[in-house]
Amino acid sequence: MSLSVFFAGAQKKFALNGYVKDESSGEDLIGATIFVEGLSNTGTTTNSYGYYSISLPKGNYKIRFQFVGYQPQIISVGLMDNKKLDIELIEKNIELGNIVVTGERADKNVTSLEMGNVKMTPKQIENIPVIFGERDILKTIQLTPGVKSAGEGNSGFYVRGGGIDQNLILLDEAPVYNASHLLGFFSVFNSEAIKNATLMKGSIPAEFGGRASSVFDIKMKEGNMKNFGVTGNVGLISSNIAVEGPIVKDKGSFIMSARRTYADMFLALSKKEDLKNTQLYFYDLNLKANYKINENNRIYLSGYFGRDNFGFADRFGFDWGSVTGTLRLNHNFSNKLFSNTSLIFSNYSYDINIMDEADIKISSEIEDVNLKQDFTYYANAQNTIKFGGNIIYHNILPGKITVSEGFGFNPKDIAKRKAIEWAGYLSNSQSISEKLKVYYGLRLALFTNLGPGEYYEFDEFGKLVNTIEKTSLEFVNTQGGLEPRVAVNYIINRKISLKTSYNRIYQFLHLLSNSTTTTPTDLWLPSSNNVKPQISDQISLGYFRNFKENKYETSLEVYYKDLKNQIDYKNGAELVYNSTVESELIFGRGWAYGAELMLKRNFARLNGWLSYTWSKTMRQFDKINNGNPFPARQDRTHDVAVVVMYDLTKKLKLSATWVYYTGNAVTFPSGKYVVDGQIVGYYTERNGYRMPGYHRLDLGLTWQRKKTEKFESSWNFSVYNVYARENAYFIDFRQNEENPEITEAVQFAIFKAIPSVSYKFKF
Repeated sequence: MSLSVFFAGAQKKFALNGYVKDESSGEDLIGATIFVEGLSNTGTTTNSYGYYSISLPKGNYKIRFQFVGYQPQIISVGLMDNKKLDIELIEKNIELGNIVVTGERADKNVTSLEMGNVKMTPKQIENIPVIFGERDILKTIQLTPGVKSAGEGNSGFYVRGGGIDQNLILLDEAPVYNASHLLGFFSVFNSEAIKNATLMKGSIPAEFGGRASSVFDIKMKEGNMKNFGVTGNVGLISSNIAVEGPIVKDKGSFIMSARRTYADMFLALSKKEDLKNTQLYFYDLNLKANYKINENNRIYLSGYFGRDNFGFADRFGFDWGSVTGTLRLNHNFSNKLFSNTSLIFSNYSYDINIMDEADIKISSEIEDVNLKQDFTYYANAQNTIKFGGNIIYHNILPGKITVSEGFGFNPKDIAKRKAIEWAGYLSNSQSISEKLKVYYGLRLALFTNLGPGEYYEFDEFGKLVNTIEKTSLEFVNTQGGLEPRVAVNYIINRKISLKTSYNRIYQFLHLLSNSTTTTPTDLWLPSSNNVKPQISDQISLGYFRNFKENKYETSLEVYYKDLKNQIDYKNGAELVYNSTVESELIFGRGWAYGAELMLKRNFARLNGWLSYTWSKTMRQFDKINNGNPFPARQDRTHDVAVVVMYDLTKKLKLSATWVYYTGNAVTFPSGKYVVDGQIVGYYTERNGYRMPGYHRLDLGLTWQRKKTEKFESSWNFSVYNVYARENAYFIDFRQNEENPEITEAVQFAIFKAIPSVSYKFKF
């Protein structure tokens, strides 16, 4: 260590801190980079609220502020004392080549500690063609490495071999338990209300927990602090509108966004009475407001309300939906200590109505209340320390049936399951040298079942042997443990780096579903004396390299994930409205490994990326497949996605996506036998067969109309599945009509080519 460096480190340091915002709207810029010119290894990024802090010795500096898509600013700062400096960046007026998927700084993918992360904003993906023409951040994330679609047109996704329930989806910190509308063909996230989204599947920070595979952190817009505005989209089967503006200029703002489908309006025109009386629609509403109380305090209030409704004539009705709410307070204790306190509410419920001789209603619900406290301490330019904790109260209603009066049947409700999830964490992001950065953290995660309620004991065959009834509020059973998190980045040069990470995560809530994809009636079940928490241990290695002055980004990541206490079901298991559903479960282990390749082009008129994943996902249960390992249903060897966006002119933008993946693992009959004259399938091994390979091409064209100072608009034309490939949705086995002794496999597809058109306006 040289003397100059030693004395510089020994000097008293002062904090430069503030917020980085968008100049036109006043919205905070998350992940903007701040670094000191002439000083290597000295810089920081803004947090989830646009706040930054950096400590430097007394002196004069040139500080560079930048964020992708914005003009960088270089500010000369004389730092003689602690100093607050808020910066507003001006958006670049780029007509061509304005699509960048991730990275706030040109070489951030190489120099940061992050690996396995994908960041997106609605603006960056607005030209990508999707089904029904509805921009959907959940479907777009499926075009990136390590993320697999749950099925044709479905919003559900698998990450690195994990199940759908192993993804923690957050909307302004509130968990979303079912992120799908219309049985998965739309997601609950209205693009007009979203500010940005980050998927974490490799190095997951210690402040996140509760799901074994990934975190998808979605932030809502805060609203324009300077001017009122309206943005809307009109499509073939859905439309949305957003209104935003200042509450008090430069101090507070709001945004309200609403969306609804109107397929039911077309059904009302049908000549068939049943279709005319059929309801099929969803709606959602996003609300957010914030207010700057003073220089050190800012309050936020956000909420989501969404519901699906499906009713067939006067015979059957089904509705489901979510409600979330988040109240947050940002407080600066000092120039170096930033605090965020959140009170979070989340509810997911569904109701099934059967109108027959008796009106029957089946209901289920999961509800959370979460108090969360996070601190960030900017110790110095080399260390950023985070610590905090949270406590979540879970209230789960597995099933409730109500029957119309006079029917003579009084069903017993299944007792609610109540629990508390506790967590505390401490972590540090440290720059050891110009070439070596490390992240290390530790999270303590615990889960406690609560009374009152009924708890069951079963023998080894699943037979109920004892019922323990708790009549008061008391702790029943506590499980959990420590979760270490580590990440290392060795920067070979500004173009090349090697990264590695390790995570351990406990998962205490489990989704019970015996369908191939999620459905609204799937049941969430907490860990208990019979159900151990799932445990995921994952190690990742990555090679990151940029070419031609960061115009091309490449990465190759490999991973291995070990999964303990995985859940499956006995043959013929009854999951819905079963008070002893735990006796229907069996437990085993799983593992997944793979390699993910990403190549991105980030400049000029042609932008996009190539994503390729090779992977293997296995499960093993003593009571399934004779105890032999078998592929999980989400096991797919190859996944390929190509995304291309090309600016034909200043007003015309062409986009295309092509996807291919190996068919899912499925269980098909290997033979047949006859019982009482009926042909019954003979099954040998679990998931021993494959669905046919899947591939599809989508095209889109965006026509930007002439902009004025107060109004702009565009048309988007797209075709989903251009060459009309009939990809298998499921395969059924049935007797041949001409020769009943022959069993034939029949493939069913739900989509051919689907054209869409939408109109977007903003004023």
